[in-house]
Amino acid sequence: MMAASLLRRDKKSTAAHLKADLRRSDNSSGLRQLQELLDSVLHPERGSDPEALDWCKWLLAGGDGFDEFCRAVRSYDNATLCGLVWTANFVAYRCRTCGISPCMSLCAECFNNGDHTGHDFNMFRSQAGGACDCGDGNVMRASGFCSRHRLKTGENVPSVPRDLLLMSEMVLPRFIITIIQYLRDGYTEPESAADRDLQKVLQQLDLHISFLEELTKMGGAMRTVLTKILTNQQTFKELSMGEYNVYAKRNYEKYLSALKSSGLVSVEEKGAGAGAGALSLLGNTCSLYCEDQDGLQGVGQRKRVKLSSTTKDPSIMDTLKHKCFLEELLFWTIKYEFPQKMVTFLLNMLPDQDYKITFTKTFVQHYAFIMKTLMKSHESDTMSNRIVHISVQLFSNEELARHVTEECQLLDIMVTVLLYMMESCLIKSELQDEENNRHVVVNCGEALLKNNTYWPLVSDFINILSHQSVAKRFLEDHSLLLLWMSFVSFFQGMNLNKRELNEHVEFESQTYYAAFAAELEACAQPMWGLLTHCKVKETQEYTKTVVRYCLETLQMWFDAIGFVDEPALNQLTFHLPLHRYYAMFLSKGVKCQGLDLDSLLPDQEMLMKIMVHPLQIQASLSEIHSNMWVRNGLQIKGQAMTYVQSHFCNSMIDPDIYLLQVCASRLDPDYFISSVFERFKVVDLLTMASQHQNAVLDSEQERPMLEGALTFLVILCSLRIHLGMSDDEILRAEMVSQLCMNDRTHSSLLDLIPENPNPKSGVVPGSCSFEEMLSAVADFKAPVFEPGGSMQQGMYTPKGDNEFDPIMVILRTVYRRDVQSAMDRYAAFLKQSGVHTGNPWPPYKERTPLHPCYRGLVRLLHCKTLHIVIFTLLYKIWMDHQNMSEHVLCMVLYLIELGLDNPEPCIEEHCHDSWFPGTSLLSNLHHVINFVRVRVPETAPEVERKREREREREAPASTSSESSTLGQNLREAQVFSLVAERRRKFQEIINRSNHEASQAVRPKSSSSRWLPPGSPPQLVTEILEIRESMLSLLVKLHQKLSAKQDSLSLSWLAEVDPAHHAHGDGLTAIERILAKAATRSRHSKRCLQEICGKVCSPIPLKKNSPGDKKSMDKDERRQRARERQQKLLAEFASRQKSFMETAMDVESPETDAVMDMGSAEPLDSEVLYDCVICGQSGPSTEDRPTGLVVLLQASSVLGHRCRSDTPKRLPTTDEEHIYPEDTCGATHDVRLSLMQRYFKDSSCLQSVSVGWDGGVYVQTCGHTLHIDCHKSYMESLRNDQVLQGFSVDKGEFTCPLCRQFANSVLPCRPGRGMETGTWHTPSNKSMSTLVKEVEDLQEQLGIFPVRMESNLSKEMESVIKDIKSTTQKKYMDYGKNPGSPDNDFLFMYSVLELVHRGGNLCSGGASAAAKRSCLNQLFHVLAMHMRLYSIDSAYNPWTRLTQSTHSRDNECCDDERPEVPMLFRDVPSLLIIFILTMPQPLGKEHFTCVVKVLYSLRYTQALAALSIRFSREERLAWSNTGAAKKVSSVWSPQSIEFSLQQFCLPFLRLSCLLQHHLYGDGLPGCLVEEEFSLLAGCLGLSGSVQCSGASSSAACLEWNLNAFDLISQWCSEVIALSDTPTQQSVSLLGQDPQWAAPRLLHLPDNYNTIFQYYHRKSCTSCGKTPKDPALCLVCGAFVCLKGHCCKQQGVCECVLHSQHCGAATGIFLLINASVIIIIRGHRFCLWGSVYLDAHGEEDRDLRRGKPLYLCEERYRVLEQQWVSHTFDHINKRWGPHYNGL
Repeated sequence: MMAASLLRRDKKSTAAHLKADLRRSDNSSGLRQLQELLDSVLHPERGSDPEALDWCKWLLAGGDGFDEFCRAVRSYDNATLCGLVWTANFVAYRCRTCGISPCMSLCAECFNNGDHTGHDFNMFRSQAGGACDCGDGNVMRASGFCSRHRLKTGENVPSVPRDLLLMSEMVLPRFIITIIQYLRDGYTEPESAADRDLQKVLQQLDLHISFLEELTKMGGAMRTVLTKILTNQQTFKELSMGEYNVYAKRNYEKYLSALKSSGLVSVEEKGAGAGAGALSLLGNTCSLYCEDQDGLQGVGQRKRVKLSSTTKDPSIMDTLKHKCFLEELLFWTIKYEFPQKMVTFLLNMLPDQDYKITFTKTFVQHYAFIMKTLMKSHESDTMSNRIVHISVQLFSNEELARHVTEECQLLDIMVTVLLYMMESCLIKSELQDEENNRHVVVNCGEALLKNNTYWPLVSDFINILSHQSVAKRFLEDHSLLLLWMSFVSFFQGMNLNKRELNEHVEFESQTYYAAFAAELEACAQPMWGLLTHCKVKETQEYTKTVVRYCLETLQMWFDAIGFVDEPALNQLTFHLPLHRYYAMFLSKGVKCQGLDLDSLLPDQEMLMKIMVHPLQIQASLSEIHSNMWVRNGLQIKGQAMTYVQSHFCNSMIDPDIYLLQVCASRLDPDYFISSVFERFKVVDLLTMASQHQNAVLDSEQERPMLEGALTFLVILCSLRIHLGMSDDEILRAEMVSQLCMNDRTHSSLLDLIPENPNPKSGVVPGSCSFEEMLSAVADFKAPVFEPGGSMQQGMYTPKGDNEFDPIMVILRTVYRRDVQSAMDRYAAFLKQSGVHTGNPWPPYKERTPLHPCYRGLVRLLHCKTLHIVIFTLLYKIWMDHQNMSEHVLCMVLYLIELGLDNPEPCIEEHCHDSWFPGTSLLSNLHHVINFVRVRVPETAPEVERKREREREREAPASTSSESSTLGQNLREAQVFSLVAERRRKFQEIINRSNHEASQAVRPKSSSSRWLPPGSPPQLVTEILEIRESMLSLLVKLHQKLSAKQDSLSLSWLAEVDPAHHAHGDGLTAIERILAKAATRSRHSKRCLQEICGKVCSPIPLKKNSPGDKKSMDKDERRQRARERQQKLLAEFASRQKSFMETAMDVESPETDAVMDMGSAEPLDSEVLYDCVICGQSGPSTEDRPTGLVVLLQASSVLGHRCRSDTPKRLPTTDEEHIYPEDTCGATHDVRLSLMQRYFKDSSCLQSVSVGWDGGVYVQTCGHTLHIDCHKSYMESLRNDQVLQGFSVDKGEFTCPLCRQFANSVLPCRPGRGMETGTWHTPSNKSMSTLVKEVEDLQEQLGIFPVRMESNLSKEMESVIKDIKSTTQKKYMDYGKNPGSPDNDFLFMYSVLELVHRGGNLCSGGASAAAKRSCLNQLFHVLAMHMRLYSIDSAYNPWTRLTQSTHSRDNECCDDERPEVPMLFRDVPSLLIIFILTMPQPLGKEHFTCVVKVLYSLRYTQALAALSIRFSREERLAWSNTGAAKKVSSVWSPQSIEFSLQQFCLPFLRLSCLLQHHLYGDGLPGCLVEEEFSLLAGCLGLSGSVQCSGASSSAACLEWNLNAFDLISQWCSEVIALSDTPTQQSVSLLGQDPQWAAPRLLHLPDNYNTIFQYYHRKSCTSCGKTPKDPALCLVCGAFVCLKGHCCKQQGVCECVLHSQHCGAATGIFLLINASVIIIIRGHRFCLWGSVYLDAHGEEDRDLRRGKPLYLCEERYRVLEQQWVSHTFDHINKRWGPHYNGL
C-alpha cells in the first residue's frame, strides 16, 4: 500500500526522502519502503518500460538531478586505464614498438595523444571489436601511454563519500536481478521456438542494458560498486532463488532447466553410460587407439565420442553452478549468443581489477559451454568475433593468464574443449589400408572445419601459449602433451586424395581450403608458439619430451593405418602435422639447445617409415606438375600450390624436406637414392638401352618426372634452411629469391617472406633487421607515372643477381612460370653486365657449411647408386635417347659438382658385380666402364645390331678365342637394378635392427611389380659395349654442345681456373666441373689429358645427326625463331609508322596548306580524307559526307577557375571553410541573373557567355570515316554483346583505328581546305568601307551555300542535337530564343584551348595541337546552324558598334525592357556571334575589321572598369590636369597602361586563336612582356605604329567615325538606365576578364589529417555518419558514396554531385579507401591513389594502415587529366555505375 502512495508522489522528493531515511542509523523502515517501491516499479511482468528506468535514475541520484549525480561520481574516478570498448569496424591503432602483447591496441585519441614518432605502428579496422589498452602496463610499455593515462594515478583522487553511492548499492542489485529474470523468462530452447525470438527479448532489454553501460562510463567509483554487486554471493542467493513470490519461483525453475544442458556430458548420457567405449581413444592417457572392436565401429560410423577419465578434473565436464550475478549474466550472454550490448557492458567493467580477475575465472568456467553454444549457433561468424572480442582482453595479459592457469586449469580446459569439439566430426581414415584402418581423422567437409568454427578457441589457445609461464606449464605436463598429440593426430592424413585413373572427377571438392587452414591454425601455430619458448639450453627437457611423444604417437599412427614399408599407390595427403612437429622440435633442439641429433632419433626401421610419407608428397608434387593427376580437377593443383605458398611453406614443405634430410643423413645412402627414384617412378627409364618399358608412366610423363626426381635430390643436398643457416642468412636467401622472380613492393615482400616465429606476433624475425637486410640486397625504384596512364608503385629490385640461387627459387615458386621469369631476369643481368650473352644455365652456388650433426647428408653424393644413375644419364644424353632434356643434364651436372665440393673419405668395396670400385665421386669419375648388360625389348636397335654382327661373322659359332672373350665380357658386364638394390638394403637394415621383423616384412618380389604381365615385346638381355668413364662422357658432351670436334684442347687444361666459370651455359658448367676434378685429383687430370689427346671417335655424333638432333638444335631453333619474330615486328613497326604519318597529314589539312599565293597547286583542289573503316580515300561530298571522330563532353572546368593562382585548401578542421562564391562560374551566374532582371532576355544571352559552367568540349583523335560506314560500324557494335564499359545506345564507340573513346562524328565540309587565295590578299580598303561591307555581308543571310536537304545538312543537324544533349539541362533553359547558347560551344572550345596552353600564347609551338584540332569543322557546323535562325536586324549589335545614328523612339514605343548597353556586353561572345552569322568562307580583311571594331569596344570597357576603381580625388586630378601633372597616387600612367593591356589580352588571345584555325596563320611564341604587342601585330591592329618596346594599347585603336561620338553614345546607354540602381550598374561595368588556371583543392601532406577529420564526420544532408564517405576534390563537398540515405529520384549522391559540380565529371576521394574514383557521365573508374606510404605504395582500403603521404607528382597528373579532359582516353577500366555511387 505504501508503495502505491510513494508512486503517486513526484520522483524527486520521494528519492530525497528515501535517501534521508536510509542514512539514519536505524534504516529498517527506509529499507522496507525502498523494497516495496522497487517491487512495484521493477516488476518483471511489466516488461522493460522507460518509466521504471526513470525511477531508477531518480533513486540513484537520491533527489539530485541524474546529470549532476553523474558529474559528481565522475569526479571520483580513480581509473588509470582507458578501457574504451569498441565494436567491429572501429578504427584503432597498434604500435609494435610499444606493445608487449601482440594483441595490444589503442583508440585514436590515446594514440594521437601519445608519442609514437618513428615507431612501427599501423591503423586498422577492428574485425571483432576490442578495447583500448592505454595505461595497462601488462600489455604495453609505459612510454607509449597517452598524456592522460600517463599522469593519472589513483593517489590524488579523493575518496568517495559514503552516501554518494548509498542508493546505488541498494537499487542496483534489484535492477540487475530484473534483467536476469527477464532473460530467464525470454529464453526458449532453439528446438521449440523460432530461433529469432531471442532478438525480440533482447530488444526489449535494450534500454536496461544501455543504462548499465552508461553507469560503467561514470568511472572507477561506480565500477567498484557494480563489481561488489556482481560478485557478491550473498545478494545472489537472496535474490536469485526466488523465495519471495510465485513468479520468481517459476522463473528460477526455468533457469535450472536451462542449466541442465550446460555440461559437456548431458545428464541422460551420464545415467545411461552411453559413451562406454568411445573415447577409449584417449583411454588410459597413453594408448591412443582402442583395442575393442565395438568402440571402433562407433568411431567409424561417426558416433559422438565421449571423453573418459583423461582430464584431471571432472568438473570440466559437469553442469555449471552459479554463485553470483556475474556468473549468471555471462551464462545468459552465452545462451543468447553474445549480444553486442551485453558484451560491451561486460568489457566496460574490465578496468576494475577485482572484476577482471573474477570475470576471467567465470569465463574459463564457462569455456566448455561456450564451445557447445558456438557449435550449435547459426551465426557462428558473428559469435566467433564476439567471443574473441572478450577473450583477447583477458588472455593477452600474462599475469592474469598465469593466475587462471594455476587456479582454474585453463590449459586442461582448453585442450579438452578443443578435443571434444573435433570429435564431433571424426571419420575413419582411408589412408594405406582402407578396410582395416583403425585411425580416425577430421572430416574436412563438415561445417565445423569449412566455416572455421574452431577459430576462436584455437586463437585463445595460441594467445595463452605466447606467455612463457603458461607455455612452460604446458610443456611440463606430460598428460596434457599427450592429449595434445592425440588432438594433432586427428589431422594426420586428413583430406586424402585418390588419383583418378579413368574418368574425370565429377565434382571437385573444395575441402582442401579447410584442411590447410585447419593444419595451419590448429596444429602449426600452437607449434610455433611452443617453439618460441624452446630457445635455450635450459629448455632441453621440453624438446626431448615433445620429441618422445611425437615418436610414440607416430608409431601408433603407423600401426593404426597398417603401414609396413610401402605406401599405398595413388594416394596423397598433404597433411602430416605429427611429422612436422617432430621435425621442427628436432631442428630447434639441434640449432638452439645444443642437443645431439642422434639422441633424438629412433632406430633405422622407424626412420625408414618416417621418410615414406614426406617423400610421397615430393614425388606427388612432380606427378601433379606432370599432369598425372589431371583427372582430379584443378583443386589438386591448388593443393600443390598452397603447400609451397609463403604462408604455409615454413610449416609444411620446409619441415618435410628437413625431415627427409635427417633421414638421408642417417639411412644407407644407396637405399635412400633408390627409394627416391622408385617413388618418382623413373626406375625403368634408368637403363643404358635406347628403349625400355615403363609400367607406370606414359612416355610424355617420363621427362618431367625424371627432372622432378633430380631436382628434388639437388634441393635435398643443397638446402640449408634448417641445417646450419643463421636467421639472418635465411631472411637474406628468402628475400633474394623473391626479388629474383620479380621486382616487389615492400608489402608484397613482407607477405611473401615466411614468418618464422609464432605467427600471432605479426613481427617478422627482428623486424628491424628486415629493413636493413632489404637495403643490403635491393635498390628502391621510386614510383613513376607511365605515359600510358598506369601508375607504378615503389618497387624493390635486386642489387645485382650474383646472389641468385636457382634452388631456393625453385623451392619457393608457386607457379612454374616464376622460375622462368627468374631465369630471364638473370640472363638479362648477365647480358647487361657483359658476363655472358647467350642463354645461361642456372648458376651453381657454393653452400654454407653443414652443421656437424648433418654431415651424413654428404654420403648421398658419394654412393654408387647415384654414380650409376649419373653415368647412365650422361650416356643417354650423349646418345640422344628420348626424354632427356637440358634440365636433366643441368641437374646431373649440379649433383656432380655438389659431390666434388663436398668430398667424403672413400669406402672401398671389392665386389665382382660392382660398377665402381669405391664410393668417392672423385675417384669414380675416371673409372672406365666397358660392358653393361641390359634388358631390352626384342625390337630395340641394340638387338638388331647384334644380329647384324652375327650375320657378318657367319663363322663357326665357337672358336675358342671368340668364346673366351665373350665369356670375359659377360663376367665383366655390369648389371644394375635399383629395385633389387633397395630391397637388399632394406632387408639388411631390418635384419640388423631385429631378427623377428624379417619374417613379418617379406619383400614383395620386384619383377612382378615393375613388369606388366603379357606386355607385347619380350625382354631379352643384351650386352652393350660402352668403354667410357664419366669424365670421357663429359668431354664428349662438351664437344656435342659446342658442335666442335676438339672443343677442349690440351692447352685449355693447363690454364684452367674454376672460379672464372661462375656464370654461363652448359659448356661453362662442364668446363667448371672438369677443372675442379683436375685440380682436386692428379689422376683425373691425367685421364683428362689422355681423353682430350685422343680425338674422340665421331661415330655417335654422325650416327645421330640425321635422326634427331633434338637437344643440340633446340637453342639454335629458338634463336632462329626469335630472329624471324624480330624481323616481322620491325617490318610491322615501319608500316605502322608510315601509315600514322600519312594519317596524321590528312587529318590536319590546315597545317600543311600552303599560305602564299605563288603556290603551284591549283586553288580549288579538294581535301581528301581516309576512311578508317573501309580504307578508301576521297573528298567529303554532300551525298556521302566524311566525318571526324569526336568526343563531346559537357565541362565545367572553366567555371572552377578562381582569381588567385593558389589552389583552395581542403578543410580539415571545423574552423576552415571553402567559399564557392569567388569562382568564375558563380560570378557569371550572378552577372547573368542581374542582367535578366533589367534587360531583354534575348540580348542578355548575347551579352554573356554561359559556357563557363557546362558548355560542351569537343575533342578528336584526328581520324576520319564515312558517315554511312560509321552507322554500320555502330550496328555491328550493338549486336556484339561483349562491350567494355561503353554504351552503344548512347552513341558511344571507340575509334576503329586508335581505340580512343568517342561518342559522335563531326561532318567535314565539302570543298577546299583553308581559306587561301583571294581571302588572304592584303587589302587597302579604308576602315569605313570594310565596316559597310561587313554590314552587307550580315544582310545576306538567306543565301546559304549548302542544299538544304542533303545528307550533309542532316548530319550537321544530328551533331547539333548530340551537342545539345551533351550539355546539361540548366544551360538549355537559359534562353527562350533558339540558337542563343550555341555560340558558347565554340567559345568554350577556344577558351579551353587557351587554358591548355597554360593560359597564354607565349608557349609557342602550336603545330601539335593543330593536328588534333577540330575547330575548323566544328565552326562550319555551328555556322550553318546559326544561319537557320536569322538574327533580327533591329537589334543587330553591329550597327550600334559602328554608327552613331541611334534614335531612341523605337525603344520607347514598346514597353519592353531595354537591351543590354554595349559597355556591359561580353566582347568575345560578340566576336563569335558576328563571325558565325556571316557567309562562309569569310574574307580575312573582314575578320580583321570585326576584330578592330570590337577591340575599340573592349578598350572603352577597360577604361570604364578602371575609372570605377579610382578614388574621388584621383578622378578629379586626372580629369582636370590630364596625365602629365598627375598627383602622386597609386595610379601612374605605367600601371594604367598595364591594367588596360591585361584587360584586353584575353580578347586578343581568343581572336588570334580563331584566326589561326580559320586562316592557318601561325601562332607566335614570345616572352610574357611582349605578348600584347605581338598579338596586336598578328591581328593587324597595331597599324603603322609598331614601336620596339611595350606598345601602348591606345595606339592599336582604329575608329571608323569620331571616337568621341561613339563613346558618348555607349555611355549614354548606361546613363539612360534610370531604373537600375547605381550599384548594380557599377558592378556590371567593372567586369574583370582575368582568371587563373583551374586547380583542384590543395590537400594536406599526411593522409591521417583527412582521415581523422572526415571518417567520423556526419553527412550534411542526412546527418548520419556515412558508411563510405567521399570528398569532391574540385569543390570540397562531403558526400555519401552509395548511401541510400541521400538518394534523390533513384540517383545516389556522388552521381548527383558530379552533375551539379562538374557537368557529369566528378573526382572523388574515398575516405575509407584512400583511392580516387572518377565519374564521367554514366561510367566510373578507379583512378588510383595520390597518397603513398614511405615505400611508394598505395594502400587501397587502408588494409595495411601505414602512414600515407601525398605524392605531388600523381596529384599533378590527376589535375592535368581533369583540365585537359582526358580521363576517357587515359584510364582504361571503366564500368557503368547505374546511378548507384
